[in-house]
Amino acid sequence: MTKARILLADDHTLVVEGFRKILEPEFELVGTVEDGRALLEAAPKLQPDVILLDISMPLLNGIDAARRLKKMMPDVKLIFVTMHADPAYVTEAFRVGATGYVLKRSAAADLLQAVRTVLNGHYYVAPPITKDVLNSLLASPAERQPGPEPLSPRQREVLQLVAEGHSLKEIADILKISVKTVEYHKAQIMQQLDLHTTAELTKYAIAHGLTAS
Repeated sequence: MTKARILLADDHTLVVEGFRKILEPEFELVGTVEDGRALLEAAPKLQPDVILLDISMPLLNGIDAARRLKKMMPDVKLIFVTMHADPAYVTEAFRVGATGYVLKRSAAADLLQAVRTVLNGHYYVAPPITKDVLNSLLASPAERQPGPEPLSPRQREVLQLVAEGHSLKEIADILKISVKTVEYHKAQIMQQLDLHTTAELTKYAIAHGLTAS
């Protein structure tokens, strides 16, 4: 019987090795990558059945990577394995195409159950956060926490790279756009969010899960 193929995206070596030990007896781990951009390159080549990814990843966060992956590979199953337990993150993850959500502090059995469940065509949310997510989804609009100010996908990319400390030239090289375009996007982001320094942009990006602290 052919084993399901899994691609793992996480920038923490110890986490990757731990997941490998949990998954390999039952599934085929076809590759590991350390950032969201590497994930977008590897996934079409490796053709996994399931992708395990974190929310906070360098260069491109998991939420934005997932949004693009589902356009490239609509049938791939996406399971977020992350430290973020806030219902807002869970809701956003499913909005961009997730089929599972597991906390890193969850037991190994939760991760295995998540993979089995999504492969069988169902959704999976780890038990510790299911109640909070349901409460969030059932809350009236007035009770829901307001989300972040809307930014375009390109603005989110620029914001994350600025928050990670990349220079404007480095950002231009990574995104394959001009420095002037990067400067324009940065200025627009600051205006839309009413933020005035790079430090404020960084704080915002961390608070909204666009980059790790």
